[in-house]
Amino acid sequence: MTKLAIILLSAVFINNYVLAKFLGICPFLGVSKNLKSAVGMSAAVIFVMLMATAATWPIQMYLLNPHNLGYLQTIVFILVIAALVQLVEIVLKRYMPALHQSLGVYLPLITTNCAVLGVTILNIDEGYTFWEAMVNSLGSGLGFMLAMVMFSGVRSTMEGSDIPESFKGLPITLVAAAITSLSFMGFGGVIENLFS
Repeated sequence: MTKLAIILLSAVFINNYVLAKFLGICPFLGVSKNLKSAVGMSAAVIFVMLMATAATWPIQMYLLNPHNLGYLQTIVFILVIAALVQLVEIVLKRYMPALHQSLGVYLPLITTNCAVLGVTILNIDEGYTFWEAMVNSLGSGLGFMLAMVMFSGVRSTMEGSDIPESFKGLPITLVAAAITSLSFMGFGGVIENLFS
């Protein structure tokens, strides 16, 4: 149980896929202007990460590894993720059309979101059991949501600020993202010391 807590907290704070591993930057920069869109995108990413892990871990362990087909990992994982994203898009379009429209082009981009593919591959590379992989995926998704919500707040604050002309737009967004990323570096070593 302690190991699962360490995996969860590390995935959220220390090994944050957006702010520490720099995966999933496209939706992080693109959808974080609006809090509602950021939360909606994050919820979709959490769902896809969990479902992708639940599908890809058994495929890797019971199909690819026993038949020496590990070289197909990336292709198979991308196909599984693409199918799950299509499922999410159909459900959102049917039951939450306003959220579907606000996410726009970024919803299909979950298919190519390297954070989703990264978590499925790193779960295998780290040698996690099925439940450890699921906890890591949940923590990674929650970390993605935390980064999106925090950055959404930072961006909304920046809109009311007097920004020099040369920094307006993408430059100030990247500077703010770097500062937000620095705020997570303080968590390094804390989680391990809590449980030692």
